[in-house]
Amino acid sequence: MQIAASRDRPQMAAAATGWRRFPWGLIVVAGVTFPCAVLYYAAGISDFLPQSSRNSPTLLKNAFSSQAPRTDDSPNSGSDKIKLKTVLKEAATVDNTVILTTLNEAWAAPGSVLDLFLESFKTGESTNRLLKHLVIVALDEKAYERCKSTHPHCYALKTQGVDFSQEKLFLTEDYLKMIWRRIYFLRVVLEMGYHFIFTDADIMWFRDPMPFFYKDCDFQIACDRFNGNPDDRTNSINGGFKYIRSNERTIKFYKYWYDKREEHPGSHDQDVLNHIKGDQFLRDIGLCMKFLPTVHFGGICEPSSDFNNVSTMHANCCIGLKDKLNDLRIILEDWRLYNALWPGVKRPQEHKWRVPQVCR
Repeated sequence: MQIAASRDRPQMAAAATGWRRFPWGLIVVAGVTFPCAVLYYAAGISDFLPQSSRNSPTLLKNAFSSQAPRTDDSPNSGSDKIKLKTVLKEAATVDNTVILTTLNEAWAAPGSVLDLFLESFKTGESTNRLLKHLVIVALDEKAYERCKSTHPHCYALKTQGVDFSQEKLFLTEDYLKMIWRRIYFLRVVLEMGYHFIFTDADIMWFRDPMPFFYKDCDFQIACDRFNGNPDDRTNSINGGFKYIRSNERTIKFYKYWYDKREEHPGSHDQDVLNHIKGDQFLRDIGLCMKFLPTVHFGGICEPSSDFNNVSTMHANCCIGLKDKLNDLRIILEDWRLYNALWPGVKRPQEHKWRVPQVCR
């Protein structure tokens, strides 16, 4: 036993020497830097999460899904953010303005709202050129696939655990989730430095709206009914059409708007905006808010009174996809009839919309 022990001593000594020479410094460095790197990455992603959800591992992992469907080699949140930047850059005007709309499978299906929406751009006065600045944000896989087959600028915005594909009836739970997901997404667009015109897809575009916007104002929104004063915050607003400039004020406003949903459970974005549009906070941050006249931005609630000045017409004050489609087709037909007239016959206020019909 003693002989065996004495023979093992050189080997044990060598092993001890090698053990001391092992690069323990690298292990220590790695042990420190790896957790820091994880925290740094998580902090970067959390900038795109609602304040109340930043501690959720599931939401952290699935914060900003982009392309549908997801596969084993699908991109992580960082690359999804890059894809959003790419599609916005491709569609933007020289001053970084994009036109945004959101839709699901029910609205994107052939013969549904998307077809009428795109057709209105093609029949409007000099609106066809605006299609190159339009980004369609699809809320489910089928809508994304349909968009890719009809339009060059598509972005898939998925929400973990929620199926937005079917028609969402007004104020149902899924409808509210869809609406607030949209508000959150629009804030992200502002943070990326893009001004945008947001339009519901059930709005027909007949003229370029830019000449009808107020200059140098942060937030401009359409009205169901306009009282004649663009500064009066008692106007009956409609969140389906708005023009927002990207700056510190609007980013703070969108954060405030989104957070205020928690004080008004069961309310959609428009109702919450009605609650907060007179808040002192908006005045403190210096937000300029204007309300757009229905003569330019009309709808079924209050149709534009002048075909010569109408820019958009909205199927508002109308619940149900079938009813919307019926009256949208009539709006589009009325526009075609007007547009076919000789210029000398297109006198102001001599042509009336035939809507509402089923949207009563």
